[in-house]
Amino acid sequence: MTLKYYVVDAFAHAPFTGNPAGVCVLESELPAERMQQIAAQNNLAETAFVCKQGDDYALRWFTPVTEINLCGHATLATAFVLHQFAAPQASEFRFHTISGLLTVTPKGELYEMDFPAWPVQPVEITPLMRQAVGCDILEAHLARDLILLVSDVQTVTPDFAAIAAIPQAHGVAVTAPGKDCDFVSRFFAPNMGVPEDHVTGSIHSELIPFWAQRLGKDTLLAKQLSQRGGTLHCACRGDRVNIAGSARLYLTGEIHL
Repeated sequence: MTLKYYVVDAFAHAPFTGNPAGVCVLESELPAERMQQIAAQNNLAETAFVCKQGDDYALRWFTPVTEINLCGHATLATAFVLHQFAAPQASEFRFHTISGLLTVTPKGELYEMDFPAWPVQPVEITPLMRQAVGCDILEAHLARDLILLVSDVQTVTPDFAAIAAIPQAHGVAVTAPGKDCDFVSRFFAPNMGVPEDHVTGSIHSELIPFWAQRLGKDTLLAKQLSQRGGTLHCACRGDRVNIAGSARLYLTGEIHL
């Protein structure tokens, strides 16, 4: 069996920026165990597996160690691949996923994703949280992930063992007001095989409602301040959020099984 395989930098403005995602285009669905093996060997933060399903697509995402319930950058990368190589005239891509129906709309150089909004709830700041990020924490909030409000995300010195020991969180995001944008963030998910993610679309399902309420605005510009970095164009739409970004093709190839 030969699979078409692409690596795309999502939320990227130049080569070697944004978050690289693997995209495997399937003619028929693979067993989950085989998809996990491929993702482990690819060793990117996420590998997406997409398969045509009528007029829509089935989409799943795997880190090197586990399947996850929502991934933004690999969804953007998948829509980019389909738009460039399979359906250049399509005005919308519809993906059936573990998190329900997700749509992506090409808009010039941007790809706009329609994702669920996940409201966060305040929680008590603990010593383990402080150890995890190595700086003062102003507020702590929880949904799928732990959201920590700090004064400056670039002063964070992550303790990955402590982050992995926080029991209630899929991952830990640190966030702060931006200087040349509305808000900034970093994201750590060592339990998912991703110590620090470069640009994380899914965490913005939580950050967009958080900052929209705090700033009193529905349209926001966000930046993730990882080593590679990326820009996200965001909008809060009640129980949904829009997350848009650009993408760049890095690699095309084949996987032989």
